[in-house]
Amino acid sequence: MSPIGPTTVVIPVHNGAKYLAEAVESARRQTLGAARIVIIDDGSTDGTSEIAARFHDVTYARQQHAGVAAALNHGVRLATDGFISFLSADDVWCPDKLALQHAALGASPEGRLVFGHMQHFISPEIAEEVAVRLYCPAEPMPAFSAGTMLATLDTVRAIGPFNENFKVGEFMDWYARARDLHREIVMLPDIVSMRRVHGANFSTEALRTKTYVPVLKALLDRRRGAK
Repeated sequence: MSPIGPTTVVIPVHNGAKYLAEAVESARRQTLGAARIVIIDDGSTDGTSEIAARFHDVTYARQQHAGVAAALNHGVRLATDGFISFLSADDVWCPDKLALQHAALGASPEGRLVFGHMQHFISPEIAEEVAVRLYCPAEPMPAFSAGTMLATLDTVRAIGPFNENFKVGEFMDWYARARDLHREIVMLPDIVSMRRVHGANFSTEALRTKTYVPVLKALLDRRRGAK
């Protein structure tokens, strides 16, 4: 079991009022509670700030719209010590996510990144005729993503900030840098997060438009330069 220190949960959000409350509640209902939940509002123009204001135990910070990477970096700066985890504003954590991952970090958590499996689900409000056209894997899958990770804050900061030049794929780039630095990766067999499929998922659109190409090019260029 890891020495339990304070865990900061960072929730980046841009125009996510529709699902934000459910995401926050899933972080608040953890069997091993987070010490602090931080919502980073990336210049939303909907009712995101009003939703955030409902939660008096949640820290709310707003920035000019600059993208997910900038919001994640803002959250990392606001964290103080202990552990850090990230949660997409349209996803939902399983109740024992933090407890399972703290146990997996062990007594010497520095340099270790713990991930878990993700289960996809169609958002309940989606019409059936739309839902049948959405890609929603039926089986849980191992997910090396920001929303399924727990690590110490020192580990995350040592790997470095998320690259704000990438509008998508910022975690893919960060994770590749972690691997290049030989950080220990642990994948739990447990489902720790539920990924909402609603047709407007940014990562789904990125796959469709191939906008991950710059991230992959940067990875290849960095590894060629390291030889």
